[in-house]
Amino acid sequence: MNTMSWYPVFLREMLLFRRKLFRVGYLFSAMVVPMIYLVTFGLGLGRNIDVGGMSYVAYLLPGLVAMSSMNNSYSWVSSALTLNRHYFKTFQVFVLAPVSPSAIMLGEVFAGMVKGLFASLLIICTGFLFTGMFVTTLFFLVALLLNCFLFASLGVITGMLAKSHEDTSTYNNFFILPMAFFCGTFIPVDRLPAMLGTVVAMLPLTHTNILIRKTALDNEGVVSLSVLVCYAVVFFSIGSRLIRKYSE
Repeated sequence: MNTMSWYPVFLREMLLFRRKLFRVGYLFSAMVVPMIYLVTFGLGLGRNIDVGGMSYVAYLLPGLVAMSSMNNSYSWVSSALTLNRHYFKTFQVFVLAPVSPSAIMLGEVFAGMVKGLFASLLIICTGFLFTGMFVTTLFFLVALLLNCFLFASLGVITGMLAKSHEDTSTYNNFFILPMAFFCGTFIPVDRLPAMLGTVVAMLPLTHTNILIRKTALDNEGVVSLSVLVCYAVVFFSIGSRLIRKYSE
């Protein structure tokens, strides 16, 4: 197999993305929700709150990056793949082309990662404009890349399983939306009720939020890194298998 056979799939998505990139409406829609959270929670309610010895804004900003990278990496892939399968019928062209399922998976995942990283960059710039501070570390970058990869892979799984475009909203409401609020984006997980905290501790965004805030790799960081890698491998494997067995 050609090692670059994933590139045409990736390039197609990037050409479509470029058409939307400089539209004011797209840029505004990508920034408006995190900006609302930043102003309401960070600069409003959290003005006089400290979390673990840091200001609430400093705690919130990495969480917003993690949340935005999750939302955009996942939603772009899941929505596009569902539409391409059921309405535009372009996904069938990929399947019939001499391109392996893993190459299709890589192209879609890499495209989702770019969109997730772009949304994250907007949040970083917005945070810097609002607060004049934003510190990135090696662990921040590793967590961000893994987060984009695993949620883009999850987006492929959703896109392959969804029976209609409306199904993607159902999956989003059950899986993505709860993670955005309960997995350490806005408050530390240890402040949740014990039963809910146990469930949340198993979810991938929780470990992204842990790793993305680390300045040194301690035992907790090693566990979170390992969990994220495992999720990435499992989601990528399941997505590739669904593409391999696809028949419509």
